[in-house]
Amino acid sequence: MSCAACAVSVESMLKTTPGVVDAGVNYANQQAWVEFDPKAVSQQDLQNAIRSIGYDLIIDAEDPQAVQAEAQQRHYESLRQRTIWAAVLSVPVVIIGMFFMNGAYANEIMLVLSAPVVFGLGRSFFVNAWKQARHGKTNMDTLVALSTGIAFLFSTFNTFNPQFWHARGIHPHVYFETAAVIITFILLGKLLEERAKSNTSSAIKKLMGLQPKTVRIVENEAEIEVPVASVRVGQVIVVRPGEKIPVDGVLISGSSFVDESMISGEPIPVEKKTDQAVFAGTINQKGSFRFRAAKVGADTVLAQIIRMVQDAQGSKAPVQKLVDRIAGIFVPVVISIALLTFVVWMVFGPAENAFAQALLTSVTVLVIACPCALGLATPTAIMVGVGKGADNQILIKDAESLELGHRVNAVVLDKTGTITAGKPAVTALEWQSSEVARLSSILVALESQSEHPLADAVIDHLGPLSGKTLTLESFESLTGRGVSARYEDVTYLVGNRRLLDERGIFIEPGIEQRVNQWQHDAQTVVYFADEKTVLAIIAIADQIKETSKAAIQTLKNRGIEVYMLTGDNPQTAGAVAQTVGLTDFRAEVMPSDKAAFVKELQNRGRVVAMVGDGINDSQALAQADVSMAMGKGSDIAMDVARMTLITSDLGSIPKALELSRRTVQVIRQNLFWAFIYNLIGIPIAAGILFPFNGFLLNPMMAGAAMALSSVSVVSNSLRLRSIRL
Repeated sequence: MSCAACAVSVESMLKTTPGVVDAGVNYANQQAWVEFDPKAVSQQDLQNAIRSIGYDLIIDAEDPQAVQAEAQQRHYESLRQRTIWAAVLSVPVVIIGMFFMNGAYANEIMLVLSAPVVFGLGRSFFVNAWKQARHGKTNMDTLVALSTGIAFLFSTFNTFNPQFWHARGIHPHVYFETAAVIITFILLGKLLEERAKSNTSSAIKKLMGLQPKTVRIVENEAEIEVPVASVRVGQVIVVRPGEKIPVDGVLISGSSFVDESMISGEPIPVEKKTDQAVFAGTINQKGSFRFRAAKVGADTVLAQIIRMVQDAQGSKAPVQKLVDRIAGIFVPVVISIALLTFVVWMVFGPAENAFAQALLTSVTVLVIACPCALGLATPTAIMVGVGKGADNQILIKDAESLELGHRVNAVVLDKTGTITAGKPAVTALEWQSSEVARLSSILVALESQSEHPLADAVIDHLGPLSGKTLTLESFESLTGRGVSARYEDVTYLVGNRRLLDERGIFIEPGIEQRVNQWQHDAQTVVYFADEKTVLAIIAIADQIKETSKAAIQTLKNRGIEVYMLTGDNPQTAGAVAQTVGLTDFRAEVMPSDKAAFVKELQNRGRVVAMVGDGINDSQALAQADVSMAMGKGSDIAMDVARMTLITSDLGSIPKALELSRRTVQVIRQNLFWAFIYNLIGIPIAAGILFPFNGFLLNPMMAGAAMALSSVSVVSNSLRLRSIRL
């Protein structure tokens, strides 16, 4: 489907097919849903109905997304080849038309070169214009087909019958270069649009890729590898270190730490023990375990996330481009003016050459009303705006995000990886002993053997030192508490308060006070002790980015509401919110809750920008009016989002919104000048000045004026390069 009107045509055809109760078509994701009576109509009948109007329906495919993606890729490659060949053939036509128009066989050569451009490479414009006409509609394709078709046919007539005009004292001009260049420019615009649309399904495919293809189930104490689609509720599944969990279930033996960041967004893996739940798509860390399948197929949390992303993308009706909306009115008006011009000249024109002047003026109207300036108004501004964004570390996927960005009045921020760095790090380490170098080596050696995810933060902070070469004895991992080992006949411990209490290790009041302060600031505390005393206390937290507070204040100064959402606990969320100057936040929210909150704001009339970095943010990103992903986040978040902030600096958010405002401003200026050009040019082309001073606009001058309008639009767009964000 090439435009929103195509989606309307397909939907209408489906709805009028006997046996169909209801149907809907989404232009954005190129998908349809149909409610029908299988006794009255088959899927093949629906496919045939769609094929009868020039489209197709994918049915009975094992992997319909792959089939659709392949079809879109073929279409994109075809469009790319057509654009290249159109440009190759148009260049010599333009050179001949501008510099060698009086050369031998110049018209014939231009005809031969431009014919395949207009009716071969540009065939889709004529086909789509015909489809629109069948449904009583017009769009840019109609204007392209009319202007290029009439310019080409008029030029062909003048090439083979120049004496018709010579007999009337008029030079027979040709406009082959105009027709060819219009087709080339519009094909280029379509190519850029298709490039943006080609990635719409990649996020869904990557989400689906989180689920493994095969799984090991336990039958009669033997492990059997089977396809994940064949897993049934109640079966026992084995998961080894580093593997993805295939379905939702409950642990029955073993223990491990599981990376659930795709659901919660939190960077610290969650400890899993017997009777605790695990979820499809999450990643097992270091331990092995067995679990019993509780939810499979479409019932898993991962499947629900996939479905909600699809629903959020599909629920947004495609925003018909401003130029297409204008063209819907502009095209019939231009055609009417051209017809009226012909009639007026036939009735009131000079008797000796009324037909010649009537035809000439009506064609001049269509030529001067060429959609080049109108068609270039938006894409040139968007192209320069996107380039300006890239210069400022902002990758912009499509025009719609730039069009909407300036209207944003509410920004929703994920906490982990967006406001914060998204990785646990040591924020403080206080030694209670003077033997720092020796004890550091022992601490690193202990943490190097620990499976706890916070151990890596300690190792990163202290550096490898010489700890990994120390030989520890009697190493023991104490589930839910920490680790212990002996070195030089002394037992050392690394873990939480519970471990120290079990071993009867005294904690001095000063240490207790310090620990309470850290915990109040939502930091995790790790103790390092020997058999009798605490040797060190370590604070670990997900640190707030340096630029977060300033960026949030900038947004608030512009009158934009700022919210924070996180799957973390209320204490941690409150501490982070207070630090960055936020008063409105939500804690312990699931992915669906984030999307629901965005929708709630939209229902209250807000234009919402969502900023996130994880798979758990993908639903909310898809739901938001403008979506931004942090450049160091997950591939899926970046695929769903319309913008990606490469630096992961929140300071890029106000820059992106300002870029949107300036780009939309330029688009409006371009459209204004394109319309002023037509408002002045069309009446002059129709001959409105003839009764006063005998002036008639030559079609060649009309073509030059058309080119000048395009140059002015492009020049205005290029001004965006010099703006400061």
